Amino acid sequence: MNGYIEILLRSLSFILFLFLITKLVGKKQISQLTFFEYVAGITIGSIAGEVVTGLEQNYFQGALAIFIFGFVTFLSDYLSLKSKKFRDIVEGSGTVIIKDGKLLEENLKKEKYTIDNISTLLRQNNVFKIADVEFAVLEPQGKLSVLLKKENRPLTPKDLQMKVPNEKEPYTIIMDGKIIDDALRWSGKSRGWLYTELEKLNATLDNVFLGQVDSYGELTLDLYDDKIQVPQPQQRPLLLASLKKTQADLEIFSLSTQCEKSKAMYKKNAATVQEIITKLEPFLNG
Repeated sequence: MNGYIEILLRSLSFILFLFLITKLVGKKQISQLTFFEYVAGITIGSIAGEVVTGLEQNYFQGALAIFIFGFVTFLSDYLSLKSKKFRDIVEGSGTVIIKDGKLLEENLKKEKYTIDNISTLLRQNNVFKIADVEFAVLEPQGKLSVLLKKENRPLTPKDLQMKVPNEKEPYTIIMDGKIIDDALRWSGKSRGWLYTELEKLNATLDNVFLGQVDSYGELTLDLYDDKIQVPQPQQRPLLLASLKKTQADLEIFSLSTQCEKSKAMYKKNAATVQEIITKLEPFLNG
């Protein structure tokens, strides 16, 4: 029975010890392993398993071995920040696999990748034809970075010379039916505004699972009761519709009046409103 208790104690202590070592090494050990970190991670896990279950082994020697591997990994990352040559040796560098829509066979053989491997990586990037690719690099972590040919890239507002608003992080102001006052204050809103918006949307606070305020100050809700349909915010579309109606009315007035002075005034104001619509339309389309 003492053996099981000792295993329990060793397991708990080494879980804590490995956690601290992982914190020392950093998030990179989890997200982007280099070859060195991969080897070190396997070795640390093996040492920990041996020390936990191998009761005849010295406890402190195992802990020292884990600390050494963790420290060497930390030192390796530190030196990688200071020296590009060292970083290239430890982490490796990217390899061009596709150029101008053609596979570079020599580089493919060098990395020991098959066409099937590359095709799989391309599909993970939503690319199904090698000929559509301008440039593709196999990163040291095994991921494929892909640049499509210009004619195959999706259109962006910049391509169409459209001005679009900058999006900001939405503020979560309601969670589990409770108001988060700090987030509400950061969003520039008050409890009075919130209760008014909830009333407009026919929602009660205790039925709101999640409530957020977006960049435009509009409230969106996710209710506990999924059967209830929450209407989407209409402030921006309604404002855009009102501006377009105003512009159209001014055009009609300019055509219907016989007074040249009034006609010129209506036309001028119609053109002014149209300029405003052109500037605000990207912001008001939602």
